[in-house]
This record gives sequence, C-alpha cells and structure tokens, in this order.
Amino acid sequence: MMHAPLVGPYLLGRHNVLARRGAYLSVVGRDKFRREAQAAYEAVLPDAETRLLTWVWPRWIPLDDTARAQARFAWLEAELAKSRLPTLIIWGREDEVFDAATFAEQFKRLLPHAEGPHMVTGRHFLQEDSGAEIARLIAAFLDRQGGM
Repeated sequence: MMHAPLVGPYLLGRHNVLARRGAYLSVVGRDKFRREAQAAYEAVLPDAETRLLTWVWPRWIPLDDTARAQARFAWLEAELAKSRLPTLIIWGREDEVFDAATFAEQFKRLLPHAEGPHMVTGRHFLQEDSGAEIARLIAAFLDRQGGM
C-alpha cells in the first residue's frame, strides 16, 4: 500500500474530494448524509488552504515499518499505554479505513482499562450514522465517571 503524494494533494486540495466524495463514501446512510450533512462538510472546507490537513495528515499515517512517521506512532502508542485516564472506545462496525478487528483491538491492548470497544453502525464517519447512540454511550460513560 502506498500514499499518493501527487494525486492526493490535487484531488483533496484542489477538488475537495474528501468533503464532496470521501465523507459520503465513509457513511452507511448515504442518502441521509447527502441531504442532512454533506453541505456542512463542504462549507468548512471552502478552499485549498482550509483543506491542507485533509491531504497532509493522511500522508503521515504509517502504512509499513519504513514509513517516515513510524517513530512518531511508536511513541504515541507507548504514551497511550502509560495512560490511566478514563477512556471510552467507540468504533464503527463498517469502518473500512481503520477496521475494528485491527485497530479497535489495538486500542484495547494499549488501553486495557478502557471501556469498549463499543461497536456502532458506521464507517469512518460513524458519528453521521450513529450520533444519538454515540451520545448515549458518552453520557453514560461520563455519569459513571462522576459526571466529569
């Protein structure tokens, strides 16, 4: 697997593919998303400058052991493993970007004290498919923490 260092910035930066097509493809309820939420994603990313992180950040995600950000992510995992903060893991069952079997379980290994993973309907933008369910999970979690 590889990043697209030329095509990615062109499509994401110039043509806003993340907001126009990527978010749409990252939800289960696509018709509802198109009617109710897509315009908001496009509105907050109106030009190439505001879309910079949509193509820069993914390039830092290590796809193999030779990736330039491998050390950064190893550090992040080590720091997460030290954390004892109350943690709630919620994951989209249909997430094809960061599949639950790999990534939700990795977070659970790093944070064994965490609640979850709670699996909800959703791909990568799971808040669009299961917003109310996620809100209930978070509210109940916060109640168990003393209302934080």
